Amino acid sequence: MKEDKSIKEIAVRTITEEGEAITALVQSINDDFVKCVKLILYSKGRVIVTGIGKSAIIGAKLVASLNSTGTPSVFMHAADAIHGDLGTIQKEDIIICLSKSGETPEIKILIPLMKLYGSSLIAIVGNSHSYLAKQADYILDTTVKKEACPNNLAPTSSTTAQMVMGDALTVCLLECRGFTTSDFAKLHPGGALGKQLYLKVADLYINNQVPKVQLTDSIKTIILEISSKRLGATAVLDHGELKGIITDGDLRRMLEKTTNFGNFTASDIMNFSPKTIGPDTLVVNALTIMRKNNITQLLVTDKDRYLGVLHLHDILKEGIF
Repeated sequence: MKEDKSIKEIAVRTITEEGEAITALVQSINDDFVKCVKLILYSKGRVIVTGIGKSAIIGAKLVASLNSTGTPSVFMHAADAIHGDLGTIQKEDIIICLSKSGETPEIKILIPLMKLYGSSLIAIVGNSHSYLAKQADYILDTTVKKEACPNNLAPTSSTTAQMVMGDALTVCLLECRGFTTSDFAKLHPGGALGKQLYLKVADLYINNQVPKVQLTDSIKTIILEISSKRLGATAVLDHGELKGIITDGDLRRMLEKTTNFGNFTASDIMNFSPKTIGPDTLVVNALTIMRKNNITQLLVTDKDRYLGVLHLHDILKEGIF
């Protein structure tokens, strides 16, 4: 068993070697890369991504990235393709084939069959002199000096290079399409990420009661209102116009200063500058405001009209944090 220090050294060496392999990819961003981006960008078909072994796994990730950023894509495993899945390819589709060696038997069988469809073939390949590279219309060279594996066998640096090249292609297409946060939200409606992109204040505050007191209301009325509405605060109004906010903290600070508050009214203890937010604001932005100001409530207003309260707990319940 290796010592702790030795294990750390191996990990650092692995990360360093893979980092160097990624840095070297900069030299591969050439005219072919630009042509590939434009080819996919203006294509009327889909992107068919294929590969075998570890390259197939990277290919599946590339498909997921392309689909999630506005480029329709389909993964076709090379082994399955030569047993019927070639039917996946349609007219005007573009094919991306990933392979380290470019000489894998399944790839050699597959390429002539794919070319029968007349589709453009992009090779993400680690051997620019391979069969795949020679048959491809465009080459994205992901050659690495060596694998991070000490035996130079296990795909490590090579698969990392493939993934990064795929990410570069994806991001270029994303930016060329003008793909926005709103576009991303439409394709990612599920989970916490999706909620950050589409959930608005109006979706949450309407589930809460609407605490409010008047400027002249007594401390007893204020305490009862805050307690009954269960939001830790109440808005202070004057003939319907929002004037301020009173929180649990304001009540505690009042008690620290005096116990003679029998004649106090809302105007004596309220905060005259409450933090407000519009109902159409994204909840994730509301959370940012709460964090910045170290508060747990925001008063929801629309054109100075008080609507209700958004509480930090409402946001936490949605898994946004």
